[in-house]
Amino acid sequence: MARVTLEQAYPGIVFRPRTRNLLARLMRVPPECVHLENDVSWMAMFHPDTLYLRGKAAVRRRPARPMVSLCRACLLGRLEAELARYDGRVVAFEPDGSELSQYFFIGTLEFHAAGLRPETAAAINRRIAQPMGDCETCEHPAKWLWFSREQVASLNDSHSIAMARGQALCARHGADKLCESLAKISEANLFYVNVPYGDAGAYVWI
Repeated sequence: MARVTLEQAYPGIVFRPRTRNLLARLMRVPPECVHLENDVSWMAMFHPDTLYLRGKAAVRRRPARPMVSLCRACLLGRLEAELARYDGRVVAFEPDGSELSQYFFIGTLEFHAAGLRPETAAAINRRIAQPMGDCETCEHPAKWLWFSREQVASLNDSHSIAMARGQALCARHGADKLCESLAKISEANLFYVNVPYGDAGAYVWI
């Protein structure tokens, strides 16, 4: 199967040469954007096309783009474009920046395999299936339902997921809201971030 080059996968992002040479590949060191040369206070492992189900990798889009390590600006630039293009439905939860280690999308068919509690999965599925109306920021049809930390503090709180109003947003404004929430976090070391796939799912954090 043909491989996707860094330049094809991430146009406009410059990577540190020492993290993309043969030694780095042998040591399984992911390519790093040049901004991480001098500042590692905010970094994320971006594995856009792969889902991890209880630690096992499952490719959800082929050809899969390589995993890379990105600074906040490079990550948010890629995420915003990807999310705005996604045409499916999303329930997304604002992460707790003080505890955040992963922020990832799970398709509805894999809620159980990914380890979500049955009552949590059921509550999210019901919210995905409900009419969302129009975006609260513009007049386009809503595709996202965003829950702030004040509304849903934990994925274990299935009652709040089922009952909280949330914020209905179109794909573009949903992407803006998610990226805005990550941008507010002053320091981060995220081990895993991916992008949406399939018809519907949820952005969750651990």
